[in-house]
Amino acid sequence: MDLIWATLIVTLFVYALYDKGKRFPPGPTGLPILGNLHLLGKNLHQDLQKLAKKHGPIMYVRLGLVPAIVASSSDAAEKVLKTYDHIFASRPHHEASQYLAYGQKNLIFAKHGAYWRNMRKLCTVHLLSNQKINSFQFMRKKEVELLIESLKKEAHDRVAVDLSANIMSLNANLTCLMVFGKKYMDEDLDKRGFKVVVQDVVHLAATPNLGDFFPFLGVIDLQGLTRKLKDLSKVFDEFLEKIIDEHVHSHEKKQTKDFVDTMMDIMQSGEAEFQFDRRHIKAILLDMLMAAMDTSATSVEWILTELLRHPHVMTKLQKELEEVVGLERMVEESDLDNLKYLDMVLKEGLRLHSVVPIMHHEAMEDCVVDGFHIQKGSRIMINCYAIQRDPNVWPEPEKFLPERFVGSSIDIRGRDFQLLPFGSGRRSCPGMQLGITVVRLVVAQLVHCFAWELLNGMQPCDLDIDEQFGIVTCREKPLMAIPTYRLKE
Repeated sequence: MDLIWATLIVTLFVYALYDKGKRFPPGPTGLPILGNLHLLGKNLHQDLQKLAKKHGPIMYVRLGLVPAIVASSSDAAEKVLKTYDHIFASRPHHEASQYLAYGQKNLIFAKHGAYWRNMRKLCTVHLLSNQKINSFQFMRKKEVELLIESLKKEAHDRVAVDLSANIMSLNANLTCLMVFGKKYMDEDLDKRGFKVVVQDVVHLAATPNLGDFFPFLGVIDLQGLTRKLKDLSKVFDEFLEKIIDEHVHSHEKKQTKDFVDTMMDIMQSGEAEFQFDRRHIKAILLDMLMAAMDTSATSVEWILTELLRHPHVMTKLQKELEEVVGLERMVEESDLDNLKYLDMVLKEGLRLHSVVPIMHHEAMEDCVVDGFHIQKGSRIMINCYAIQRDPNVWPEPEKFLPERFVGSSIDIRGRDFQLLPFGSGRRSCPGMQLGITVVRLVVAQLVHCFAWELLNGMQPCDLDIDEQFGIVTCREKPLMAIPTYRLKE
């Protein structure tokens, strides 16, 4: 323990010498050792937003021994993600990914370099191309139809349904079919089920870990996080090993190859320009599982929450669906491009509820931004939550107003820095097109096929919007509603 304290003191002394004469962004006063960690609570995005209102859109905070720069405006985000993207394209050390993703070998948290560039290229070309996404269109149609049939039975009995659980279950099935080639039961992963285990991962991965901010404390595990991460890692590793073994020993000829088939082909072909073995396959499969399952489900959940809180928007969207699709059939993916108001609802839902509220980058070299010194190794935090609720950009930012996008060219694909649900630049989400397709289809289908009523005469304005912070920020409580089937039998 004496050695730890001595190392802390020496490290802080070195930082003090290095910092002398440098002009850093403004920020709150920190404590010795802790820096500004004491100012951050369970909702990091909201705490940083409050601090930025006082200290500015480019703010310096110290997280233990790690210097951090927080970007809280669209202009600041553009500098990080476009102007200086070549400097800020790496990811910081992430204890959770060390255990869950085989030493940060996943695409989301891999350090910038040859490995990440090659892996992103492989994933973009082979797993997430438009051709690959379209190849699963029939499967998406079938799974959504199964959900609608299930909800029809509940509607007939006037039973309240847990929309959160149903949407997560649908996304779990869609993801497993695309990634693994077949659906798996909850108990195939763990007795707790997919939803609980996946949410454990996203919340543990976002929990401030002393090992991230005091690297030599990681092995001591003062918070007990390492033990939990190792347990989760074992659960996923056994599950993914079983799936890979099934694919190795399967002689079934498939019309559409799933992601595991494709990754195995790449490994066996030697096409990858780096060492490529089962660890890399498992790390990428875990990325696909987490990103496709949880982010899409949470986006749908938040959009439906706002539609239930704003019945006039729900009615307007249903009217558009009636005009474009009609009440004689369900929505097809070919209808989606003609649903302009749906796109506005989607944009506004993703603006108001940043599913990934904070994006983490790392400075790969010293640089100067807006006259402020940013040192190599600094953690760069883009607060999408603050940017997308900035009153200087968004009039009445706390209100759900899809009409704000009428005549607007603002898009969600990363070129407009006031709206960044999928990030931008080198580290933007490679699965963006798949995510947009799934969210649009599921929202359209649930709104078109059913009218929705809140429980026990609850007024729309009383429906809660409490958040549970994580790498993906979901509702704190399940979304419950009573469906009434709308289509003509």
